[in-house]
Amino acid sequence: MRLFLYYFCTGNLPGMFDLQRQIPAYLLTKKNILRLILLTAAFALVFINVYAPFGVEVWFSVTRWTLLLYSSIIILTGVLVVVISRIIMFHSSRRLTIRLWHYLVWVLAEVFFMGLFYTLYQILILHDSRFFPDLLVTSVQNTALVLLLPYSVLWLYFSWAENKKKLEMMGSEIPVDSRQGMIHFNDERGVMRFSVKTNHLLYLEAADNYVYIHYLDNGRPARLLLRNNLKKIAVDLSGSVMVRCHRSFIVNSEKVMLIRREKDGLLLELDVPDTMHIPVSRTYIDPFMQKFANL
Repeated sequence: MRLFLYYFCTGNLPGMFDLQRQIPAYLLTKKNILRLILLTAAFALVFINVYAPFGVEVWFSVTRWTLLLYSSIIILTGVLVVVISRIIMFHSSRRLTIRLWHYLVWVLAEVFFMGLFYTLYQILILHDSRFFPDLLVTSVQNTALVLLLPYSVLWLYFSWAENKKKLEMMGSEIPVDSRQGMIHFNDERGVMRFSVKTNHLLYLEAADNYVYIHYLDNGRPARLLLRNNLKKIAVDLSGSVMVRCHRSFIVNSEKVMLIRREKDGLLLELDVPDTMHIPVSRTYIDPFMQKFANL
């Protein structure tokens, strides 16, 4: 415990609790700041009308719906503290490095000043006769609930969304083909779904908005279903051992054992038993044979 207090007071907390580290950039984007303000305002509206803090039940002798309207106006006015604060934080981040301990102090300041706003409102507008320090303490406690809960939830959400985005980018940046290694397959959004060793991959078959990936599993033919289209995959696989031979097929040229001419065109036989013969359409004969000649 003493060690934790030492770290906290000196701002040298290790790892994720390092108060000296810069806050994540996603907390300072315009889009996420707007989300934070809107969610905080919505949560405050629900909180004030359900929990009834700040003495709201005695604000007005009116109907419940009128009370909802009046209290909503007051709460949204208080949320202006957050709006002003986040605008200042956004512009300050362009010139200064905002560290974690700066951010925590900033949030505590938002809680205090919003609590102060509600305290002054109760005294000056509602003529609350209670002692000022008592009102301030109660208002700050209630304001902490209004702000810290949505802040915490949104921080977790922003972190999750950022990590998901990074994973998707990593997936899309992985090389599509390596002649000596793996061929990686992405879905229609560019997210990598699975990889297959080049010497195990047989052919790809179009199936409407999906593609069947035919490959060898322990020496036996198997297939996987991928949501993508063959045209897009063909572009990704250009320059690899995979060759487009038909509007519905892409074949691993290293697995072609025999090219046989039939009355309807060319058929490809693979060096794997129990696999279908792959057709070569007239549209793809010339580029396919040219590709094959260069292997």
